[in-house]
Amino acid sequence: MKLKSFWVWSLALFLLAGKAWANSSISEDTQTCLECHEALTPGIVADWRESLHAQITPEEALKKAPLARRISTSQVPEDKKGVVVGCAECHTLNPDSHQDTFEHNGFRIHVVVTPKDCETCHPKEVKEYEHNLMSKAYRNLKNNPVYHGLVETSLGPQKLEKGRLVYLPSHPLTQADACFSCHGTKVEVKGLTSRDTPMGEMEFPVLSGWPNQGTGRINPDGSEGACTSCHPRHSFSIEIARKPYTCAQCHKGPDVPAYKVYVVSKHGNIFQSQGKQWNFKAVPWKVGEDFKAPTCATCHVSLLVDKDGAVIVERTHQMNDRNAWRLFGLIYAHPHPKESDTTIIKNKAGLSLPTELTGEPVTEFLIDKKEMKRRQTRMKRVCSACHATTWVEGFFTRLHKTIEITNQQTLAATQIVLMAWKEGLAQGLPSSIFDEAIEKMWVEQWLFYANSVRFASAMSGADYGVFANGRWFLNKNLQAMKDWVEFKRRTKKKD
Repeated sequence: MKLKSFWVWSLALFLLAGKAWANSSISEDTQTCLECHEALTPGIVADWRESLHAQITPEEALKKAPLARRISTSQVPEDKKGVVVGCAECHTLNPDSHQDTFEHNGFRIHVVVTPKDCETCHPKEVKEYEHNLMSKAYRNLKNNPVYHGLVETSLGPQKLEKGRLVYLPSHPLTQADACFSCHGTKVEVKGLTSRDTPMGEMEFPVLSGWPNQGTGRINPDGSEGACTSCHPRHSFSIEIARKPYTCAQCHKGPDVPAYKVYVVSKHGNIFQSQGKQWNFKAVPWKVGEDFKAPTCATCHVSLLVDKDGAVIVERTHQMNDRNAWRLFGLIYAHPHPKESDTTIIKNKAGLSLPTELTGEPVTEFLIDKKEMKRRQTRMKRVCSACHATTWVEGFFTRLHKTIEITNQQTLAATQIVLMAWKEGLAQGLPSSIFDEAIEKMWVEQWLFYANSVRFASAMSGADYGVFANGRWFLNKNLQAMKDWVEFKRRTKKKD
């Protein structure tokens, strides 16, 4: 009884505080949500109150000049035009398509807000994101037999059995806590459960694969992706999305050392020294006025204008829209895939890889030279906002040479592995190609060392191209792989 009295008085106080703050543009449904959640989840409510969603209605957003808009629809549903985007506006959208919809205090709400919900106001961004490799990150990892094998030999626990190390299947919770933390999980409804709450006993859906904000998350309404990967709830801040710390959640290395390279680059040096003085909220984003050096978003996502307001590049949520080359994650650097679903790709050996094991690209699934040139031209426009043409051209000439040489170094490692398979020194295909010592060294060659070199070249982070998992390790690893083969040959002869 004392506990219930406490909550009654707490709610009364929060209601009074809420009325003092009262925004006439808040819908009645959202106001009802706030009356409880001010007390129950004050952090969430405080985050939302400071967001742009809580301060401007879609109708007001549409009145802004086209370049200043953060909303891309031309027509908002009538019942949502004049109210701010609050709890009810997101969590009660499309209830029939959400498997996680449940009855809650007289409302039909769902837990997981998805791109299909955000599409109400941001259709252009959602459509672009669908063409983004990130949107299929779960599918592309889980449904690719080659990379599923890499997941299992990375996460699966091992035990010693009759003198041999044996891999056990990785647990789904381990997957969700590791690879699928960034790639996304499959969120499924497993039923309902009753819980005692300060408001009495209530029923809630039981969700597997939750919590998760991975970029390719499979949502209970069938959509793929999570806007909250970059725009965290409940502020959904463009400022947070524009800062490199957000990308660092997943792009830290050693397989994707983008943030580490950025921090030691001249761009990162300037950001760390002066970034607190920059305007990360402005739309459009003015080069030289709002900021003085690029972050990840500057190069890959943001709408940029010059001091006169002329557009340098349009905003895009297709993260490879300015990238000709796919530098990381795969055995060789190669032109970007045409489709975001890379599970459709098959090379001559029947493997779900965009190149042959010997490096030749599977061209039918990859963008052509014209599209590569278009994408690189967009990126060069970003660079040219701060750098002279000779600097920009020299930069890309070096990057292309780095791609060529790291692919050569990867080919040399692959040839050693193929030699080991052919001579029976390692099993290789059709069994796992990631579970023996020589194969693990091969993976490190392209997944860690070649990636570090390419990122160092692409982002001007010099030492990562040499000693910090760079060229030194490419050569050292090749020697170790060759020595392993020689050792195995001698051992085989003695047998």
